[in-house]
Amino acid sequence: MGMISEFKEFAMRGNVIDLAVGVVIGAAFGKIVTALVEKVIMPPIGLLLGGVDFSKWVWVLKEASVDAAGNPVPAVGIGVGEFLNAIVQFVIVAFAIFMLVKAINRISRREAPPPPGPTEEVLLLREIRDSLKR
Repeated sequence: MGMISEFKEFAMRGNVIDLAVGVVIGAAFGKIVTALVEKVIMPPIGLLLGGVDFSKWVWVLKEASVDAAGNPVPAVGIGVGEFLNAIVQFVIVAFAIFMLVKAINRISRREAPPPPGPTEEVLLLREIRDSLKR
């Protein structure tokens, strides 16, 4: 089998296509959650905490300066606000996935049908076996 036809067979399997759709939807959902956190949730929290803009909240380790040649050296800092935004985004996405899995589990918990009984052939063979034992 040629490599192209083998790749085509692989790519057209249902699981691969389902995974691709899931990745695309997940990326779009991630953008929605990012916008929700950065533009809707964090501004009121920052306002309640005294007008803090979390996206610009940085712990500065070294101030910006100018080196001996006159070139500017940027400041070095830890982006605490961006980290907090990422944590809130993670919690929202994790909760959404939890709710989705919970709904899927509820749907799939339906009682499994009882296993089918033995076939006629098996019953007949058992009867013959039992009669031979006597």
